[in-house]
Amino acid sequence: MSGRVDGKVALITGAARGQGRSHAVRLAKEGADIIAIDICGPAEETAGASTPSTPADLAATAEFVKQHGRRIVTARVDIRDGDALERAVDAAVKELGGLDIVVADAGMGNGGRTADEPGRQNGKPPRIDIDRSGVWKTLKAAVPQLLTTGKGSIVLTSPLNGLEARSGTGIYGAPKPGTVRMMRSFAIELASHSIRCNSIHPAEPGAPMFADDNAESTSRSDLGGPDSADLEAIAQSVNRMLVGWNRAPDIGDAVVFLASDESAYVTGIPLNVDVSGLLI
Repeated sequence: MSGRVDGKVALITGAARGQGRSHAVRLAKEGADIIAIDICGPAEETAGASTPSTPADLAATAEFVKQHGRRIVTARVDIRDGDALERAVDAAVKELGGLDIVVADAGMGNGGRTADEPGRQNGKPPRIDIDRSGVWKTLKAAVPQLLTTGKGSIVLTSPLNGLEARSGTGIYGAPKPGTVRMMRSFAIELASHSIRCNSIHPAEPGAPMFADDNAESTSRSDLGGPDSADLEAIAQSVNRMLVGWNRAPDIGDAVVFLASDESAYVTGIPLNVDVSGLLI
């Protein structure tokens, strides 16, 4: 099956690499034009926490999208900057002619004790600011455009931390249940406008913040640390489905389903893409 989102326009945050890039390319393959947003650099206090995406990464995403014959508008924006995000979305929608799909994928990972998280003297810890406020600001920028379109689909991505607590990821996991509650609130409030909102919860994905992965997910080999093969044996020992990782394209299957008319009456659900089976 192809053309499942033919003629639609999709906004993806965190689109320079990893899951965001994979979702942008997959939606383009299925017929959508793309608005690709990424900070393309370190996020201030989080600098050094993981290797940041680059402008070259975002340019590579654009080339992958164009290979499928679709249009793409890219913008380098910090999703915590609501005004800049609104300007970028408005300009891109004006150029592409509308907005139908929103995939809020941008986020910042965390490995370590919650008490060791660097914070500000005043204000939220940076990861909470990115992973919670950034999602809300993304929707604040996008929803008026969806209302103009008259229908649409919003997909929020969050790991299983959104549904359960895990050791060593407290400050990363803390905003994730809020993502689910935010999703359900938007689903209720936007239902009468034929705008759906759902969330996807993969088990540990092979994303660049964790591992170097395939070309359409990330074209970089300088990310450092273990790659998927290094960690696969350990992951298989705890995953009930006996595979190591959710690959970004596997998560993309769920994104396409929720973005397309195949899920026209599906809203307000957290959808697990979970090889671990830990929440069964």
